[in-house]
Amino acid sequence: MNDSLVPDVTVVVGAYEAMPYLVRCLESVESQTMGADRIEIVAVDDGSTDGTGEYLEEFAARSKVRTTLVRQANSGGPSGPRNVGLSLARGRYVFFLDADDFLGDEALDRMVTMADRAGTDVVLGRMAGRGRGVPRSMFHESVERADVYSSRIIYALSAQKLFRREMLCRLGLTFDESLPTGEDSLFTMEAYLAGNGVSVVADYDCYYLVGREDGKHATRRGTYADRFEALTGLTRVIARLEPPGPRRDLLMVRPFTVGLLQQFGPGFLRQPESEQRDKLRLAAAMTGHWNDGVAGHVRVGDRVVLECVARGRLDLLKDMVEFAAAKSVPEVVREPRTGRRACVYLAYPHFRDAAAGLPDALYAVTVPDWAGNCRVLPPEAQALTVRRVVRGVRRRVRRLVRSARNRNTASVQQNRG
Repeated sequence: MNDSLVPDVTVVVGAYEAMPYLVRCLESVESQTMGADRIEIVAVDDGSTDGTGEYLEEFAARSKVRTTLVRQANSGGPSGPRNVGLSLARGRYVFFLDADDFLGDEALDRMVTMADRAGTDVVLGRMAGRGRGVPRSMFHESVERADVYSSRIIYALSAQKLFRREMLCRLGLTFDESLPTGEDSLFTMEAYLAGNGVSVVADYDCYYLVGREDGKHATRRGTYADRFEALTGLTRVIARLEPPGPRRDLLMVRPFTVGLLQQFGPGFLRQPESEQRDKLRLAAAMTGHWNDGVAGHVRVGDRVVLECVARGRLDLLKDMVEFAAAKSVPEVVREPRTGRRACVYLAYPHFRDAAAGLPDALYAVTVPDWAGNCRVLPPEAQALTVRRVVRGVRRRVRRLVRSARNRNTASVQQNRG
């Protein structure tokens, strides 16, 4: 390949103890329909001892895809290799490919075509699982420019996406090497918010996320303290790039419900009290961003848990976690108000318990929720549903009336004939 040509995509592959998965990973890059002359690989062996480095050397020597190989001492996480790869990238776009995973044959071609057409800086390609679950809610349809605030893309913050390199250079965006886990969420969220738009390719499986048989997944790395640090970092990125208001509140829902909430699941009850209190202490660094605006987008059960965390109330928190662990169902309390909208509450523990001091508003249904198998809608949604039903009935009545009139008219004309 002519080294003076700028490739369309630099595929950055950070590899640590990646055999035998690395074989299929690199084969998937070679088989891209885009063509070898439009791709380069920057592979970083992060101190492997299982033959990963040797295989990369062999691949670089024979592949038609221009491959730059760096071998280094183990850095302790994926951020170091990714940053090294990014510093050597020459492509118009950069794609971070984990050495365990692989690409669909048309992935890079489809994503580059989308980015060029839409002029966006980030492209999400639909993911498929091979022994692992994958996010799906953001891949219902292909979108040239997704709305960060109303779409589900903030629930896909892993690094396996196409990024415009000019944007990364302009922002000076790199992975935080001090974080052993969750570093990609900070990187991707900043690209979403500071870049020039995000596209979604949803009509093709672009990326295959592979479950390793040995269980050595990067997502399992790090302590709970590391996870709290990453979550706090994510709230800081959002606060730095999005001014206070409803849009920031929408974004803040993500770190609270996907991340913080999981630290206070059923397993929390089995942990020693010293660890429970330590988790509350660590959570305090991010709960300053917990407010009524954020809470209004969260279901009642989760909201009460997060409020207890924000208040540092271990006693109330344990009651909530025990209630959820027992799969108990809250009572639905409906209260019509004169001159005001009706209120619907879910009576989770400490509802209207004066000693607990939790306000009624905390238990009010503000988004579609559940009480066991029963769907519970907020009053506004109920009213909207009723209005839609009424409008539908009216439309059907009008159609029936028109149909009857037409039949009568036709009958009269036939009789006259």
